[in-house]
Amino acid sequence: MRLSMTGLGVAVAVAVFGAGAFEAARAADPVKIRLSFVVPGSNTASLLMEKKELAKHLDKSYRLEITRFAGTPPMITALAAGELDIANLAYPTLPIAIQNAGIDDLRVISDDFQDGNPGHYSNEFMVLKDGPIKKVADLKGKVVATNAAGSGVDIAMRAMLRKSGLEDKRDYTVVEAPFPTMRAMLGEKKVDLIPAVLPFSFDPELTKIGHSLFTTRDAVGVSQFVMWSARKSFLDKNRAAMVDLMEDTIRIMRWYLDPANHKEAVEIAARLTKQPPERFASWIFTDKDYYRDRSLVPDIAALQRNVDLTRDLGFVKASFDVSKFSDLSIVQEAAKRLQ
Repeated sequence: MRLSMTGLGVAVAVAVFGAGAFEAARAADPVKIRLSFVVPGSNTASLLMEKKELAKHLDKSYRLEITRFAGTPPMITALAAGELDIANLAYPTLPIAIQNAGIDDLRVISDDFQDGNPGHYSNEFMVLKDGPIKKVADLKGKVVATNAAGSGVDIAMRAMLRKSGLEDKRDYTVVEAPFPTMRAMLGEKKVDLIPAVLPFSFDPELTKIGHSLFTTRDAVGVSQFVMWSARKSFLDKNRAAMVDLMEDTIRIMRWYLDPANHKEAVEIAARLTKQPPERFASWIFTDKDYYRDRSLVPDIAALQRNVDLTRDLGFVKASFDVSKFSDLSIVQEAAKRLQ
């Protein structure tokens, strides 16, 4: 009924006031912004609607459509097809999207989280405690798991194995699987190494059987692991709504990072992942979690090193100046509103 009345109102406006009124009516509609994420509780987009009362501009200047993906590479296809507006890309999928998929108007617009920052968590790569793998070189001839070829997790794993002289197909086999299935695959000895990302790495059933062989920090140092990216054409057309979205997002993420809200934040994470709250209480949104910039400003210098590494591993033919594919003005304007 609401849609019908809206349509009737526009029709009346056109009949009485002409096409100019129709354009004004259209402009007043909230901009639909389609967001993506991979890991609930870790990726920013998964957390927003849980505190939508803090989103002052939601359903006024913009509305959200949030979709979960198995990994960041499939987001490239969605971007290219016009089915996604903001991709939650990892550092390797940014150059793959720009160079391999030809999305050369892509722009990095904000931080999601960073890995390897001193005093914060870094993704782990785990093997069986009682298994034969004691060092990275022992993975020669073995099977390793990844969530998606070319993902941030995947690049870090390949970089570490290369340091020990091991190359894909020649020295080891890679299989893809969703993060929730990794523990079972390791326990059933279907694979010899798994990536363990938050919150799955703190699963007591996993830590009972597995231990960390190395971390992403060991492999690549500090990384701008995941960031929000959007096409320039979308940003230019919807800049005002995007600033409003980023203002709301910064406000919400600061709420999660405030120790005074820790208990409720833990309950939200538990609900999103369908896991007991006690699995989150000791680490989530603390210094044991991934590092998140309080103003959502990404580490462009780290991202440049990450893109160079993606080239070195052969996923793209050449590197590029990351700053030319970044637009931080939107998040910076939003942060100023909250000073």
